[in-house]
Amino acid sequence: MIAISDRVRFVETDLMGVVHHANYLRWFEMGRVAYLRAAGVELNELMAAGYIFPITEVQCKYKNSAKFDDEFEIQTTMLAFSKAKMNFSYAVVRKGDGLVLAEGKTQNVFTNMAGKITRLTDEYYNKIASLYDQERSVTTK
Repeated sequence: MIAISDRVRFVETDLMGVVHHANYLRWFEMGRVAYLRAAGVELNELMAAGYIFPITEVQCKYKNSAKFDDEFEIQTTMLAFSKAKMNFSYAVVRKGDGLVLAEGKTQNVFTNMAGKITRLTDEYYNKIASLYDQERSVTTK
């Protein structure tokens, strides 16, 4: 699991004073980018090499409301990985009391810039697979 921390900004809240539901999907994206960075793959580098990874599926279960100035952690785990796609799970947890705010999953496919599904080169695949394999070995012990 890769975890990053942030704080709810006022602009992310709605008229009811809670985080607008769409922001959780942005936080999932922050988690994905952090995961790739932890694997040694920078998003700009991947895009410069001709890869993008659009979401083909997304799920989010909202469990508790986050409010302005809450500190939270985005916990990102890769569930499945191949040269053609990635599946992630996420937990957004309020810091301090550990309350789970939201849980979700995404599926991303690798495409070229024209949107055609493609496969990662060994260079990128091996970097991401190394972190994915480390995670799996920890969770199966």
